[in-house]
Amino acid sequence: MHNSAITTTFATAKQKSYVIKIEIGALVQSVRIHACHAWGHGFESRTHREKPFSNTERLFLQIIQNETHISQQQTSTMGTLRKIIEPYNKILFLVCMHLTLFPFITPAIALFMGLAYALILGNPLAKMAKKTSKYLLQVAVVCLGFGMNLHTSLASGKEGMLFTIISVTAVMIVGFFMGKLLKVDGKTSYLISSGTAICGGSAIAAVAPVVKANDNQISVAIGTVFILNAIALFIFPPIGHWLGMTQEQFGEWAAIAIHDTSSVVGAGEAYDRTYFPNSEGIALQIATLIKCTRALWIIPLALITTLIFREKNSKISIPWFILLFVLAMIANTYLTIPQQITSGIIWFAKKGLCMTLFLIGSGLSLETLRSVGIKPLIQGVALWITIAVLSLVVIML
Repeated sequence: MHNSAITTTFATAKQKSYVIKIEIGALVQSVRIHACHAWGHGFESRTHREKPFSNTERLFLQIIQNETHISQQQTSTMGTLRKIIEPYNKILFLVCMHLTLFPFITPAIALFMGLAYALILGNPLAKMAKKTSKYLLQVAVVCLGFGMNLHTSLASGKEGMLFTIISVTAVMIVGFFMGKLLKVDGKTSYLISSGTAICGGSAIAAVAPVVKANDNQISVAIGTVFILNAIALFIFPPIGHWLGMTQEQFGEWAAIAIHDTSSVVGAGEAYDRTYFPNSEGIALQIATLIKCTRALWIIPLALITTLIFREKNSKISIPWFILLFVLAMIANTYLTIPQQITSGIIWFAKKGLCMTLFLIGSGLSLETLRSVGIKPLIQGVALWITIAVLSLVVIML
């Protein structure tokens, strides 16, 4: 079997002989091997004896040629576009990032912008985007506390907090047995379950050092959770509206059924903006409160994980920004803060969230998509559907 170009001659009774030159690469070489087995004799023997191909064989090779040509054209076009944009890529990225500050950019649109930019042009500031999104999200969550009354929020979210405790425990148990059933790597399965049970990437980042997970295990878990988070931000608000959920019900459901804090807050804000434009953002407030309560479970989970994996002196990442979020609620409840100031802070929080989602979306890459195997994805989807359906039934009853 040779990788060099092969010239094959086709002759028919009605047409003149013509020559087609086919560049044989790894893909076509594999095709030839399978074709040899399928047809009982190889292309090699036909080439050496100069015997004509059958119509089926000829059509098959032409399809391979056409598909390869189209793929090469698409790759070439994408490569040319990237070369043209490359000198201005950083500037264009920053411009798109700041476009999220405009009022017509919703959280879902911001996330889609980031996804599209990463897949088409590539993220030129990947390290900056990752670090900025982490701290910007925390600042946005803290700022949201200045728009919430402590007593009202606790009264509205107490049922959700109780269900949060039950759901976290249940997801970890179901995730353990599901990982065993699917034969997913133990640490990867544990990370996916932790991210689903508590708060997505933050929980995975907190637990990973405790279980001594390697980069591949972490990337698979985060990639799985990221994909499901992106989907949830788009589909949860219309599903909630279709089911006729109130703002309180949707906020509670989003906080329990969606993994990451950014997508939970984004979905709550989108639900208020789209279906209750003149409200006080009740879905957003409840979703944020319950999600922050859920995120506090990182601490006991990390401690339990230390016992399970028998690792001593492991570092535990504590989400200190949640304490600041609670202090912001207390300040807004008991201090007289001018409405102009609190309104400005809330505006910054919501637009900061949109910018965060753009940055998170820009972190997606083809490598991330490839790293997520089918079994970890099945486990993530199954856990997600389980918690989403069960929480929806409990909330709606």
